[in-house]
Amino acid sequence: MHLQQLRNEVNELSSCITEERNRRFDDVLQQRTRYVTIALEDIFQPQNASAVLRTCDCFGIMDVHIIENRNTYRINPDVALGSYQWVDMHRYNSEENNTRACIEHLKKNNYRIIATTPHAKENSLVDFDVNAGPFALFFGTEKRGLSEEVLSHADDMIRIPMYGFTESFNISVSAALCMFQVTQRLRLSNSRWQLSEKERLEIKLEWLKNHLHY
Repeated sequence: MHLQQLRNEVNELSSCITEERNRRFDDVLQQRTRYVTIALEDIFQPQNASAVLRTCDCFGIMDVHIIENRNTYRINPDVALGSYQWVDMHRYNSEENNTRACIEHLKKNNYRIIATTPHAKENSLVDFDVNAGPFALFFGTEKRGLSEEVLSHADDMIRIPMYGFTESFNISVSAALCMFQVTQRLRLSNSRWQLSEKERLEIKLEWLKNHLHY
């Protein structure tokens, strides 16, 4: 759809909602980003995956990629709290190797593949370069971690600094810590992390249609 046509459709539907709701949509979209995205590999506990989804919405991350090789993702509505309405979920569950399909899709769209693992001893989250280009943070299960497929194709590996006896955080905690760190730094940087006007209009049009039950 052409830009002007998008503007016209958004303006038409915006007139059907309150000014307060319209401003809220615009304010949220100004803070949305596709510069960073999240990929979850075979998360088997619905509450963990749903908590990550909710955190993505809170930190303005627009896209979540869900890889389903062994485990099927199910939304836990009590944890997600409606966040699935505001975040785009991309599910990989129809290929022989869904992890590879996700990686190939992200690389095709110029994302760096960043594996989060407690075993990346040299590369701390606090030293990660957010300005080197768009990136996808991959998270695996607490027991298995990320697959060899992700680790072998990763452009970089990062770890969260820890100072106790336990080796790793719960996945939803790990994801929240990483998202907070990278989004805060992005917002203070000169990187072009915000959505384009066309992206904002496309997303707003979808939100308006959902809100108005079109």
